[in-house]
Amino acid sequence: MHRFFVEPSKMGSAYVALSSKQAYHIRNVLRLKPGDKIIVLDNKGFDYEVALTELSKDKAVGKVLQKRAVTGEPRIQITLYQSLLAREKFEHVLQKCTEIGVVRFVPVITQRSVVHDIRAVTSRKLSRWRRIIQEAAEQSHRGRIPQLRNAMHFETIATELEKYDLAFIFSPQGQPLRDVFSKSDPVTISIGLLIGPEGGFTEAEVKAAYGLGAKAVTLGPRILRTETAAVVTSAIILYELYKTVPTK
Repeated sequence: MHRFFVEPSKMGSAYVALSSKQAYHIRNVLRLKPGDKIIVLDNKGFDYEVALTELSKDKAVGKVLQKRAVTGEPRIQITLYQSLLAREKFEHVLQKCTEIGVVRFVPVITQRSVVHDIRAVTSRKLSRWRRIIQEAAEQSHRGRIPQLRNAMHFETIATELEKYDLAFIFSPQGQPLRDVFSKSDPVTISIGLLIGPEGGFTEAEVKAAYGLGAKAVTLGPRILRTETAAVVTSAIILYELYKTVPTK
């Protein structure tokens, strides 16, 4: 069944109202009709099996048939600090890392970023990125929409690293990621992951992150594109730590 996130205010105990854009998509793109079923998610950890009861050009209402706890959210909470990239590459990172299981994205301006003016990250861009994240979350059966924070300078985000159970900064000179996992605490839950621009982080940036507790890591001798590094590293972290973190 097709899946849609809705605002909590649109959720009732018996009925749910979808947005006008969702109604258009349901009616004109998916060609669904009253009586057809969809899955609605409240972004709080529950999904609802819903039977459509009203469907018009800009209105869709459904009756709640069943409420369930979602199972598509990772126990490992990765916040991805991704250096700003060219539009297509940055959007690729948002989409694929949402599918993998990243829970939070922070666009970062570094010394070698393609964007150096934080004002270039407009509200329009953020809205587009949030839409990409939401669509990827629906497609991949996530139970919550990953958060997208406002763009930040590297100097600002570096001060946040101490709050994570583990923080990684991707660097070709770092230690192999597998070595870090062999020594990690099995109760690790929160991860701060820093991925640099095309030219990588500068030596000064790596040292700054290291001084605040981040571990410089690498995946091996091959040089990865930054969008590849973001996806692959996130997937490896989730795979490795998933085996060690106990289910609550």
